[in-house]
Amino acid sequence: MTSEAGDPGQDQDATDAGAEIMSASALAEANYQKQVRRDLPRNYAANLVHGLLGQTGFRLVNAPTFLPAFIFVLSGSHAAVGFALAAQHFGAAISSVFGATLIEHRKRVLPVGFAVGMGMRLQVLGLALSGIFLPPNIALYAVAVFLLLFGLFSGMQGVLFNYLMSKVIPVELRGKLSGLRNFLAGLTASGVAYLGGKYLVETNALGNGYGATFLVAFILTTLGLTILLFIKEPEPPSVRSQTHILTRLGEIPDLLKSDRAYTRFFLARGLAALGMMSVPFFTIYAGSKVGLSGANIGLFSVAFMLASTTTNLAWGSIADRYGNRLVFLSAIIIWVLAICLLLMVEARPMFFVTFALLGTGMGGFQIGGQNLVLEFGHREDLPMRIAISNSTMALMTGIGTIIAGLIAAWSYTLLFSVSIVILSTAVLITWFFVDEPRHRIVSLED
Repeated sequence: MTSEAGDPGQDQDATDAGAEIMSASALAEANYQKQVRRDLPRNYAANLVHGLLGQTGFRLVNAPTFLPAFIFVLSGSHAAVGFALAAQHFGAAISSVFGATLIEHRKRVLPVGFAVGMGMRLQVLGLALSGIFLPPNIALYAVAVFLLLFGLFSGMQGVLFNYLMSKVIPVELRGKLSGLRNFLAGLTASGVAYLGGKYLVETNALGNGYGATFLVAFILTTLGLTILLFIKEPEPPSVRSQTHILTRLGEIPDLLKSDRAYTRFFLARGLAALGMMSVPFFTIYAGSKVGLSGANIGLFSVAFMLASTTTNLAWGSIADRYGNRLVFLSAIIIWVLAICLLLMVEARPMFFVTFALLGTGMGGFQIGGQNLVLEFGHREDLPMRIAISNSTMALMTGIGTIIAGLIAAWSYTLLFSVSIVILSTAVLITWFFVDEPRHRIVSLED
């Protein structure tokens, strides 16, 4: 006679089987965390040096100085600056989700990271060679194409490397690592930027000083990529099964609904990215007042990068002690102050201060925004959470840059005023509607 459904023997067997599964899962997780701690010194050092070299090079490309000035010199058009820079951001918006689906089913992501990272660096080489070898009218179109491809690879790299950091660096150490890495990168980038402005752009080195500067950026970032060879990547006990990208895109609404605070942060970060519209025009506006010379671009770059450098250690410490939400909020407020000051000054020393405030705010925005994303939800969904956040940020930045290029041709004052209003809205949403995720346990049923 077989046991009925309510047989105590069957219930006990099911309970024992469930306990064994939970025990095996807990043991696998414990071993995973043990490996993370065991390899932490090595991985911490590798992430630090990789970030130092990589960020030093990429800051020369992404800083709101050399690249906007280069495009403006090639075209003489504010709108061209907006559209060319937007190509980069649209590329990142398109590829971020693809980057997540590329890795979320893999227990090891480093091999993919090498391929994507090299693709990104080759586009920097393309920028350099375009400036050096092509006439301005053709170089402008080539730059737009390379920026689009740069964005495509950077969107994927942003997901890959942030996810990799979440695997090898415990949450309580990420802020200090980000701060120290940005601090060291900022010091070297400041020196390289000053030398680039004074001795490469000013002297028109290699026939195009901007191209020569981007060539230096390519060399530094490529050296940084090789450091990833020293990382020992742990294999997590569980990952998502491989899913078609269209299926994952259809799951995004549920992912956003799973944590309301994350959804609000997602909105606030997107608005802040839209408010970033005015940043590429800081240099062009300042140049209209004091001259767009290589020396001035170098000085503004030093102010921007040095301020970001000297404050990143503080941002990292604040993040580890009080949470990334506070860093995110404070950074945007400082960013708004930088824009207000920009509208009030005329002399070069005060523009130096303005770029220093901008660097301080953007450094904190990067640390707070990127690390806060890592603290919501479950680990299995982390690649997609990073992807949709980065994709939305890139999309909004691209849209904002196009709008800014059109507005700047008409009125700088209007451009900066619109930016202030949007950034202030992002502050209000975060202040009143986003709690600190580190102080709570996220429930997916909320």
